[in-house]
Amino acid sequence: MKFPDLSPEMPVLIAGPTASGKSALALEIAAQQGGVIVNADASQVYDCWRVVTARPSVEEEAQAPHLLYGHLPYDAPYSAGHWLREVAPLLTGPERPIIVGGTGLYYAALTEGLADIPATPPEVRSAGNDLSLDALLDQLDPGTKARIDLKNRARVQRAWEVLTATGRPLADWQDDTPPPLLPISSCKALVFEAEKDWLTPRIERRFDLMLEMGALDEVERMKHLYDPALPAFKAIGVPELMAHLDGQLTLDEARDRATIATRQFAKRQRTWFKARMGHWQPIRPQN
Repeated sequence: MKFPDLSPEMPVLIAGPTASGKSALALEIAAQQGGVIVNADASQVYDCWRVVTARPSVEEEAQAPHLLYGHLPYDAPYSAGHWLREVAPLLTGPERPIIVGGTGLYYAALTEGLADIPATPPEVRSAGNDLSLDALLDQLDPGTKARIDLKNRARVQRAWEVLTATGRPLADWQDDTPPPLLPISSCKALVFEAEKDWLTPRIERRFDLMLEMGALDEVERMKHLYDPALPAFKAIGVPELMAHLDGQLTLDEARDRATIATRQFAKRQRTWFKARMGHWQPIRPQN
């Protein structure tokens, strides 16, 4: 693929659903034009996961500089705010950043700005962990509910934590958002448009390949530390393979559940990108 409309000096953003080929495109751009590949995937920041999160392989990382991949321990707190602070100096570094991943919230923080919300106290987060999704929703204001995915527990709990810790709704904090670090006009923003019928077989093949490459062994090494409340252990495939290791599921059942969860996640990603990235340049995946 040629990239005549990409300036070697301008930052590149590559978003898209899981298994759509984002990392391959980033490597191709880096090979042709240079640049450092920067992770924008919330699960790929943890050092305990490479295979199960489809993090770039050692061989792929040797082809171009990669940053913010596997640089955190499993129990490190991490949010869009943490990511934004780590990305900020890379935007003016010696090499053009090629930012790639599927975490829409990271891209929103980067290109639209992020509210400067105080950190959540541990006791508030602990209290939120003990509440049901419905109980969390019952306490949220209509303005915040209109802006978040009400089926995404992590997003709902985050909104509840902000309200509980600060006494101010998340929507109010968002309305006071400062200017973005990287406006769309200052970068090349690309988003994969991957149809369900094309993507589903790739998702199924990829999880089979993960198993062949040792995903189960990777998860087993972390079994003694497993805490389902930690974000690292919510990576798709981890809860399912942990259930298999505990004897609750056969390996085929774990595979099927992880594949279904991945398809559902890809659907949520496509919905987000369609709603929030209509002004990004759409690209079609390569077969």
